[in-house]
This record gives sequence, structure tokens and C-alpha cells, in this order.
Amino acid sequence: MDGSDPRARLQALIDADGVGYAALSRMLRRNDAYLQQYVKRGTPRVLAERDRALLAAYFRVDGAELGGPATPRMTTIRRLDVEASAGPGALSGDDPSAAPMLLDPRLIETLGLDPARAAMLRARGDSMEPTIADGDHIVVDERDVRVTASPAVFVLRVEGALLVKRVSRGVGVLHVVSDNAAYRPFVTASADIIGRVVWLSRVLR
Repeated sequence: MDGSDPRARLQALIDADGVGYAALSRMLRRNDAYLQQYVKRGTPRVLAERDRALLAAYFRVDGAELGGPATPRMTTIRRLDVEASAGPGALSGDDPSAAPMLLDPRLIETLGLDPARAAMLRARGDSMEPTIADGDHIVVDERDVRVTASPAVFVLRVEGALLVKRVSRGVGVLHVVSDNAAYRPFVTASADIIGRVVWLSRVLR
């Protein structure tokens, strides 16, 4: 494979990062052998556009390096210098002072985001494992604040604590649940819904 081959480029990125094929495939929500088969056996022949966009965003490279068209000018979203607790709760205040986050505009389109109404922040704690791990960077769609009877993952503020939890609406209350069964669910009649979590970036180990 020569230097222009997207498989060779992906292999080089994987080697430099130290991430495993299986972990990276799981990030794409594919089977563990997906990327190894792509690199080593040429199956699939080309990566799906969504997979390529996610990999380009993870490795911070132009999508053209992975076999796609050249990436248009990167889109910025706000990166908040706060942490949403995926643990028992931490007091936080919004401070949009962190450097903005650059994302592939095709990823923005895939997620259906308005860059002006989206933000990235870090999750802390283990209460949302295995869905969200300690240290994950999560992207929040601030337009999507409607909580229904069907649970979804939101960032919300409860009594000054900024949380990331699975939230659903009951009669006059919100049901707030952690994916980690070690943490007890609770209900609240008063919460400020910041937005729904639509994507995450994880350091794979």
C-alpha cells in the first residue's frame, strides 16, 4: 500500500495513537473486527461516509486522508470550561472561555446540529458507564430540551449541580437515572435542561 492509500494512512494513524482496532470499531458502533478487516483484507472496499467522518474527527485529520473528499473548512462549536458530573453531582457554572472545538462540517450535518446552539464539555465520574465514561468529551444539542416519557441522555442542572443522566418525564416530575446500577435513580420537579447529548469523543485505552 502506498502513501496515498487510505488504508495505509489509517494504519499509520492507529499505530501512532496506540488505539486498538476493536476499540476503534466499537466507537463506530461496528463489530470488533470491522476496521481490521478493512485495513488488512480490503473489506469493505470503502468506508461509509459516517464512519470516515467519525474517524477523521477522532484523529483530527482531513477526511481526504481516509479516502473521502477534501474536508471543507472546519466548523467551530463552543467548548465550555465546565464538567458535567456522571457521578454524584458537582457544582458548576457556565464559563464559555475555553478554546472552541473544531468539528468536520459533515459530522455536524450528520448529527443535525446548529453550530451556534451546540457545545462540548467533559463528563466526570462513572455513573453513566458503560455509555459515558469518566473523561469523555460530550457534544450537547442545546436546541433539544424536550423531555418525554421515553428516556434520553441529557445534560441538566439540578440545585446547582451540572449532571449528565438519562432523563424521562413522569407526572409532574422528571425521572433521573444513571446507566450504572450502583447509583440510585431520583425524581425532581425542578431542573434546568441544558440539552441532549448527541455525540461523544473518547480516549480509547
